Amino acid sequence: MGQQHSRDQLRIYNTLSRKKERFTPIEPGKIRMYVCGMTVYDYCHLGHARVLVAFDIITRFLRAQGWDVTYVRNITDVDDKIIRRANENDETCDSLTERFIDAMHEDEARLWVLPPDEEPRATAHMAQIIDMVQVLIGKGFAYAADNGDVYYRVEKFEGYGKLNNRNLGEMQAGSRIEVSDVKESPFDFVLWKAAKPEEVSWDSPWGKGRPGWHIECSAMSKCCLGDTFDIHGGGPDLRFPHHENEIAQSEAANGVKFVNTWMHAGAIRVNKEKMSKSLGNFFTIREILDTYDPEVVRYFLTMGHYRSQIDYSEESLIAAREVVDSFYHALRGLPVADEGELGNDVDARFRDAMNDDFNTALALSVLRELVREINRVKSEDEMLAARLAAQLRRLGGVLGLFQQDPGRYLQSGADVDPAYVEQMIEARAAAKKGRDFAEADRIRQELLGKGVVLEDSREGTRWRMEG
Repeated sequence: MGQQHSRDQLRIYNTLSRKKERFTPIEPGKIRMYVCGMTVYDYCHLGHARVLVAFDIITRFLRAQGWDVTYVRNITDVDDKIIRRANENDETCDSLTERFIDAMHEDEARLWVLPPDEEPRATAHMAQIIDMVQVLIGKGFAYAADNGDVYYRVEKFEGYGKLNNRNLGEMQAGSRIEVSDVKESPFDFVLWKAAKPEEVSWDSPWGKGRPGWHIECSAMSKCCLGDTFDIHGGGPDLRFPHHENEIAQSEAANGVKFVNTWMHAGAIRVNKEKMSKSLGNFFTIREILDTYDPEVVRYFLTMGHYRSQIDYSEESLIAAREVVDSFYHALRGLPVADEGELGNDVDARFRDAMNDDFNTALALSVLRELVREINRVKSEDEMLAARLAAQLRRLGGVLGLFQQDPGRYLQSGADVDPAYVEQMIEARAAAKKGRDFAEADRIRQELLGKGVVLEDSREGTRWRMEG
């Protein structure tokens, strides 16, 4: 009853309507969601991580509320960038894409991003892509040009631009439109590209070639989720033209509404510019994880609302690390316990925040209050603190946070051998027992110089890394 009531309260900002809407699934209790994934020609950067983490949290929360979620995230494994990079490296496209798919999976696993239910690849859906192009030609929404390319007739699709609230006249006035001798209109975009010599290609009714980027997602989403599904998500740069073109293709081919709710994550910004490979101002996930614990990076990406822009800086990551440290300090040393009946309003407030368009910033503020309560009662009622800690871990798990062993987390990033630290702690204890306090203090200072902080308590001495 309570879980059903919570599901009824879910509101999502729909890019298409430009407002928050009460979410109503196509099929009661079930959600079908497609998110545009990576084009695998290089390592993933922090902007990609924003999308991966945002939709991972959305999926985790929906499932925690009892929704049956089918989460599909595709892989683009053939396009111009892939072909160009493979040629530069003197390797096959398959070799290049497999290498970077493996790297992507490594990066997302380190960030505790759960794998999607389905991860379709464009190269495995050529038959469906070709079929959809043929349907579009048959309906008059596409045409084969003299050079072997196939183009979509944008001006034939009524409502083109509705996702971005723009009409063709505004687009023509506000941007540079590609002009081509083979296209009927400068607005038309490619569905199928004729192959160049020595280029990877597939047989088609229009000759050897490969698909355009936009048609790949239309075909893969149809194959995995059907003609109409609940949620389509992606990064901020995909709204136009990629998602706009997906709508035009899919609705023209299938004759029904494509997607009910459109969701777009915010951009990562560096010096007030969007982080992107084209601008050369990006940091790869693995570069950042060389310096910061993956959970710190995940917390940094979760601090703001998923639709908001995030400004990347070392200061922001340091601040995130300090907060994550404070959570694990609160959890450290507490026994494992069941929650029982706590009688607080933490669950309700957390759920309300997340039901309001997945407001992780507000949800985290609820958890920070819970940490303060744990610290307040820790010395007075250890078992109550342990029960509150169990609640913190459960709700934190919905965000993919606070699941590590506190001692291990607080010792992570150490440049010293843990066995050496334990040996030094034993030597310090022996010095204190022998009343050689100068030696005990020397050992403490030596470890502190290596970034190791000692914490004495009635149970003994623990250690953590400074920062």
